[in-house]
Amino acid sequence: MTTAVHKARRPMPRWREYGRPRELAVRYLLLFIVLGITVGPLVWQLLASLKSTGEDVFGSNASLLPHHPTLRAYRQVFEQVPVATYIRNSMIVVVLSIASQLVFSTTAGYMLSKPGWKGRKAVWVVLVASMMFPFESIMVSLFLSIRDLGLVDSVVGVWLPGFVGAINVLLMRGAFLAVPRELEDSAMLDGANEWQRFRYLYLPSAWGAVLVVTVNTFISAWDDFLWPLIVLRSEDHMTLTLGLSRLQSSSFGYDQRVVMAGSVISVIPVLVLFVITQRWFYRGVSAGAVKL
Repeated sequence: MTTAVHKARRPMPRWREYGRPRELAVRYLLLFIVLGITVGPLVWQLLASLKSTGEDVFGSNASLLPHHPTLRAYRQVFEQVPVATYIRNSMIVVVLSIASQLVFSTTAGYMLSKPGWKGRKAVWVVLVASMMFPFESIMVSLFLSIRDLGLVDSVVGVWLPGFVGAINVLLMRGAFLAVPRELEDSAMLDGANEWQRFRYLYLPSAWGAVLVVTVNTFISAWDDFLWPLIVLRSEDHMTLTLGLSRLQSSSFGYDQRVVMAGSVISVIPVLVLFVITQRWFYRGVSAGAVKL
């Protein structure tokens, strides 16, 4: 009797909580496939950038691992193009974009989360509808507007069309809707005005969504290539992704390893930021999805 009770109370093995062995094998197989598709190209670029001059990057004789690893390609990147200038310009665009996105997306999202004013639903519909149009469909009109403002070949011209995004407004709206109404009622009874409720109640409660907006804005502003290509002309104003694309021109003696090194340099800040903020990033995504 005691033995039967002991067996009945025996804790379930850890692996049984996640499914049967065959199901686990399928899950891990799919996980490795997705990992190879997403991370594989980046790893390949990194390994290719470390190859010496005598090693092939493409072709039947090319190997995945470098036989004689060297940082020669990275030194050539800094010698051939003004990387520091490109990074400075990209950081200016990133800082301006993050500042404007946080100010306008949080305030607009807060207003959209507040009931009782006319036109609220119409504004929400317009924001959702604006996300259905690709950037290429409005690219020409944006360029004409930037040209008329005299902002062609300037970092402000690169930043201005993306000073606020509809997706970020809707994300903040969803995060603010998740704040219990009772908390705001308590703050109103304590005498808190609109600004104080927004600053000390809603923003701290939606900190995860704010971080998501920051990370998304950083990535989109840092990696943007098409719009800077259209707006910028001189090398002194080029962003990092646009400037590093010059490494593929024949004037620098096109070297595949140098191009790979430039690509790795451009993606390092994004990877560092995501690794640091990934824990809060995923929490913010789930918070912003509530009642979106």
